[in-house]
Amino acid sequence: MTTKILLVEDSKFLRLATERALARAGYEVCSAADGEDALRMAQELLPNLILLDMLLPKVSGLDVLKALKKDSLTRSIPVIVITGMTQKNAARLQEDGAAGFLEKSSLELEKGSERLLDAVRQFLNPASSEQAGKTTA
Repeated sequence: MTTKILLVEDSKFLRLATERALARAGYEVCSAADGEDALRMAQELLPNLILLDMLLPKVSGLDVLKALKKDSLTRSIPVIVITGMTQKNAARLQEDGAAGFLEKSSLELEKGSERLLDAVRQFLNPASSEQAGKTTA
């Protein structure tokens, strides 16, 4: 069974780079460029994982996260927040239901996709990464 990932990112460059990296790694990737599409697609597709940018048009990433966690259909889908905001926001986002937090700058997508893929694997296979300790990139 293919792992389905919903990528929510308004930057076309980042969206395309991330889509390519995830598809090459064997994931089925669907994308949304704004919060409204993200909510609709999450309900329709019920992905295994959602990668969510915080600064989105129409509906903010934070409002998308809160709506996903209130909806019985999407509540159990892990959401990894990808943001330009600093690590100090991570605790707040996790209180709001985020499974994890990735800083865009630390992903270094311009240098390749390995950090992103490592993070995605960690969240999709929590049992295998538990031995390594809980880490966020």
